[in-house]
Amino acid sequence: MNVWVEQLADLLAGGERVVAVTVAGVRGSAPREVGARMLVTEAETIGTIGGGQLEHQCTRLAVEALRGESRLRLERFPLGASMGQCCGGVVEILFETFDGGIPTWLKALSALDGQRKPAMLVRDLKLPHADPWVVTADDVFGEGADASRTARARTRLKSRGPAGVVDEALFFPVVGSDLEITLFGAGHVGSALIAILAGIDCYVRWVDSRPGFLRQQINNVRNVETTEPAFEVAAIPADGFCLIMTHSHAMDFDIVKRALRRSDLGYVGLIGSESKRRRFVKRLGAEGLTAAEIARLTCPIGVKGISGKKPAEIAVAVAAEILRVHEAAAADLPAGVTRLKQLT
Repeated sequence: MNVWVEQLADLLAGGERVVAVTVAGVRGSAPREVGARMLVTEAETIGTIGGGQLEHQCTRLAVEALRGESRLRLERFPLGASMGQCCGGVVEILFETFDGGIPTWLKALSALDGQRKPAMLVRDLKLPHADPWVVTADDVFGEGADASRTARARTRLKSRGPAGVVDEALFFPVVGSDLEITLFGAGHVGSALIAILAGIDCYVRWVDSRPGFLRQQINNVRNVETTEPAFEVAAIPADGFCLIMTHSHAMDFDIVKRALRRSDLGYVGLIGSESKRRRFVKRLGAEGLTAAEIARLTCPIGVKGISGKKPAEIAVAVAAEILRVHEAAAADLPAGVTRLKQLT
C-alpha cells in the first residue's frame, strides 16, 4: 500500500519536519525489499524497514538528520555480526528530509494515488536540495525533471519495474496493488478479516446489506452498503477475489451463483462446512451451473491445519489462503513480468 503518501502529506501539512527512510538497494538477504519505507519525526516512527538493529540504527540516524541541515544521505549497511543481524546481505538506505509544507510533487502523487494511476517518483541523488519529481505515462509533475530519467521512469513503469537506484537516481514506483478483494459480509469473521486485510497490500470492497454494519473506515477498504449485495458481483474486476460470508444462506447462494458464472475471477470462497458445500453444490447443479463452474468454488475456506473456530482464527486462515492463491497466480505470469510488491 502507498499509505506513506498521505501520511507524509498530513505530517507536512501539520508543520512537522520528516525524514523518509527508504531501502534503496539490496544485495543478498535482507529483512525488507527495495522500496520499503518508514517516516521518522521527533515524536514517532511510522512504517518499518524490517525491524532489528538495522531499523534501530536508521531511526537514530534519521533523528540526527531531523536536527541537522542535511537534506539527502545514502548509507550502506552490511547485515552481519557487526550490525547484530544474521541476514548476511547488504542494504543501501536513503535518508530524505522534508519540511516547509506540502510540495507540488507530493500533491500530484497524492492525487494520482487516489485515482489509482501508476506513477514513478524520481530523485536525483547528486542534487540534495532539489525536490524529486513525479512521472506518469503521459505527464510530469514537479521541478527539475530531465528527459533521460523521465524516459527511464516510463520504461520502468511500463514493465512494472521495482524501486531502485540507477545512474545516481532513485526510481520509486507508486503503483496500486493487483490484489483486489470483494468481501461480502460484515459479521464477526468479516470484521476480523478486514482488520487483517487493512495491513496487507490489497484493495477491498466490503459489502453488506444491513444499515450501520460497515462502521470501520480504513484506507484500503471501500464500504458498500446495498440492499442487493449480489448485484455487486458484476463490479468485481477480472482476476478479483470474491469472499462470501453474509448473515444469510440465501444471500450467500445468490452471490455464489453469480460469482461462479463469471469465468474470470481469481478466487471464489464461501465460508462454511463440508455439509454446506454439499448443499450448495446440489442446488447450483439444479440451477444449471456446469461441473467446471461449480469446481471453482472454494468451501470451506482457509488454509488447512488451523482448526480454531474463533473469528480471528478463521480470519487468519482465510487471509493466508488469499495470499497463497494470489502469489501462486503471480508465479504463473509470463517470463520477464513481475508483480510489484508495494510499500506498507
